[in-house]
Amino acid sequence: MSFLFVALSGALGAVLRYAISLIPARGTFPILTLITNILGAIAIGFIVGLVSSRNDASANTVLFWKTGFCGGFTTFSTFSLEALQLFQKKQYGLGGLYVALSCAACIFGVWAGERLAGFVNA
Repeated sequence: MSFLFVALSGALGAVLRYAISLIPARGTFPILTLITNILGAIAIGFIVGLVSSRNDASANTVLFWKTGFCGGFTTFSTFSLEALQLFQKKQYGLGGLYVALSCAACIFGVWAGERLAGFVNA
């Protein structure tokens, strides 16, 4: 049943992300993606903050909003939460390493994926 909660809410998050991408924007700066990532970070922070102060939140509710909706909307929210949790635990070196590796490795991953696609399409 938990998979159903994640699947349905993930679809809702993805649809909202797509709807935001349809908003007309000027220039080449990816402002809509930035806004989406910030909104996702605010949403996951709100969910975690709300759930941590309440004992009555069901596991399925948390799965629906945190894993499903936020995950479908933007996985950047999960990355941001995990980084913040490391910093809050005063694991500054590990947190900094996680942020640096995530950004660098993912940018490299996109580059490598593009190159791989070039070989496949050749």
